[in-house]
Amino acid sequence: MIVADPKPFGQVKGYLENFDKILVVGCGTCVTVCLSGGEAEVQILASGLRIAFGREGRSKTILEDTVQRQCDEEFILPILDRVANEKIDAVVSLACGVGVNFFADRLGTTPIFPGVNTTFYGAGMEPGLWAEMCAGCGDCMTAHTGGICPVARCSKHLLNGPCGGSEKGKCEVDPANIDCVWQLIYDRLQKLGRLEELQNVLPAKDWRTASDGGVRRSVREHLYRLK
Repeated sequence: MIVADPKPFGQVKGYLENFDKILVVGCGTCVTVCLSGGEAEVQILASGLRIAFGREGRSKTILEDTVQRQCDEEFILPILDRVANEKIDAVVSLACGVGVNFFADRLGTTPIFPGVNTTFYGAGMEPGLWAEMCAGCGDCMTAHTGGICPVARCSKHLLNGPCGGSEKGKCEVDPANIDCVWQLIYDRLQKLGRLEELQNVLPAKDWRTASDGGVRRSVREHLYRLK
C-alpha cells in the first residue's frame, strides 16, 4: 500500500491563509489504513484549523468530506460537484500525491493543497509501524532475490550485495534498526535451497522503467478499447 505521513499542521494552515471556504477531503484506502488521511484524520485537521483560525479572530468555513478513493473519477465526481455548487475556495487533500494530482487536473480554477507527505510503498509490520517494501521501479527483480527487493530495502540500492559495511546482518547506515537486506536475501535463498543463484551477477538495472521518460502508464488493452 502507499504510506503517507501528515504534514506539519502549521504548513497546512499556511497554505490556507488567503482562503475563506475550505474543503478537507480524506481518502478511504491506503491513507486510512496508515492513519494519516482517513475520515478521522479529516475531522482532526478540520477541527484544528477551525480552532487555530478562530483564535486569530478569523472567520473561515472549514468543511469535511471523505471518499473511498481519490484516484478514480467515479469517486471524486461528487466532490467536484460540491466544490462547484458550494463555491469552495480551496481543497486540502489527505490522499497520497496521486489524489492531489488527480484532483488538480479536474478542479479548474480551484486550488488544491496536500495535507500529507507521500513516503513509500510499504506493509504493516505491527500496529502503528509500516516499512518500505517496494520502490515501484517498473522492472521487478525479486524472482532472483527470493522475493525480497534490494532496490527498496538496501540503503545503497545494491543489485549485487552485500557491501563492505554490512556486519552481523546489519546495515552500516543504522545498525540498530536496519537489517542488511542482502543478509535477508541470503537467508531466504538458503531456506529455498537456491543459494547457488547468488553466484549469478545481476546486470545493471534499466532505470528507464522507473522514473525517466515522462509519465508512466499501464494499459489493459481489452478494457481500454472499450472506451
